[in-house]
Amino acid sequence: MRVFELRQATGIDSLTLTERADPRPGPGQVLVRMRAASLNYRDLIVVTGGMGPGLPLPLIPLSDGAGEVVEVGAGVKRVKPGDRVAGTFFQRWVTGPITDEAAATALGGAIDGVLAELVVFEEDGVVHVPEHLGWEEAACLPCAALTAWNAMFESGAVRPGEVLLTQGTGGVSVFALQFARLAGATVIATTSSDAKAERLRALGAAEVINYRTTAEWSKPARAFTAGRGVDHVIEVGGAGTFEQSLRAVRRGGTVSFIGRVAGAGEFNPNWIFIKSVRVQGIYVGSREMFENMNRAIAASGLRPVVDRVFAFEEAREALRYLESGAHFGKVAIRFA
Repeated sequence: MRVFELRQATGIDSLTLTERADPRPGPGQVLVRMRAASLNYRDLIVVTGGMGPGLPLPLIPLSDGAGEVVEVGAGVKRVKPGDRVAGTFFQRWVTGPITDEAAATALGGAIDGVLAELVVFEEDGVVHVPEHLGWEEAACLPCAALTAWNAMFESGAVRPGEVLLTQGTGGVSVFALQFARLAGATVIATTSSDAKAERLRALGAAEVINYRTTAEWSKPARAFTAGRGVDHVIEVGGAGTFEQSLRAVRRGGTVSFIGRVAGAGEFNPNWIFIKSVRVQGIYVGSREMFENMNRAIAASGLRPVVDRVFAFEEAREALRYLESGAHFGKVAIRFA
């Protein structure tokens, strides 16, 4: 089978297309022929060495993918050949709080990921995908969609009529906008592009703020809520945007800390206790959460926003496109 290997975490060009022997599933395992994968900002961190020196090399990158079960190992009962499935980000986080053991099974980082034509998953590490979704759409669910879902409905409690603030137009933020609209919540979105602002409005954002022309975007966000502040913030920027998030959120509101795409920055931690802000760290979610989310997606007919699809052989080009920041929603890879 063909795979992409990361032999040195020195950048996108260090990804190598090569051949490996076809894997076979052991007891309690499932062999999946991959049909599509999708990219996350974490994948850029992995290939550029941002995960640190402990990365197991050579490594097959990428955590998110969907495909068809072709073979199951002894004792497998949850799936059968022909089933359409996606792998879970953490192969051994089934339910309850995350554990150290579960955290050590993150695809495309702690262990080999999905940028291969055939992948062996744990039986407990796959979920059936909603039937109305195509392969590229299904491949968008394991990380970005589940992270937004967990922040809003599993670890958070977004309710109809509340106000949610999202940052940018990456996968997590766009999914958060879509889920918020399903839940009857109002969304304020930030972006750096007028063209992307129009697309955010078309998806249902009630207010869009250009953070390049309005550096203190917390002010118009609070003005939109008549000075009260937003109920929830989907914080994907990290230290570079955290100060504005703390200023934008209401007293007793929630900030879901998810990413670090905005880079370095400084913030005043006093806002957390002065405003009794709940700050929750969100690192994807469990299989149980994934299944909860998929039921909601199937019932509503929601479709992930896929910006662009690349061929398997174009994996490096797909990562460069993600790195450019030009995307709106998800970037996917289609397998032959």
